[in-house]
Amino acid sequence: MNRNFMMLGMAALAVAGALLAQDAPPAKAPAKKAASSGAAAARGKELFEKKCGICHYADSDAKKIGPGLKGISKRGTFTVNNNKVTDETLKTWIENGDTQMPPFKDVLEPAEIKDVIAYVKAL
Repeated sequence: MNRNFMMLGMAALAVAGALLAQDAPPAKAPAKKAASSGAAAARGKELFEKKCGICHYADSDAKKIGPGLKGISKRGTFTVNNNKVTDETLKTWIENGDTQMPPFKDVLEPAEIKDVIAYVKAL
């Protein structure tokens, strides 16, 4: 009988060890990225208010001097030229401007431009 209890105890320890040895699911990686993009958008909001809010509304799609940017990601296209809104097209537009918008590539650092893009995409 002692032998049976001993075998049962060893089996229970083996199962517990196997369960503990399993890798935890990688659920935390996306959460970290979401937190990171949230932080980027928060920094981008501050930059937007200082550098872009003079000409663009963030809380409306109405025209100020330039077009309002609320919902730009949902619209999917720029109101000025109907080009598709992507990270790359936003980056190009911010860096180079156009006939009515000054370029910001010499005003904002590349990381700041990414933060502004994160914010604009969240509008």
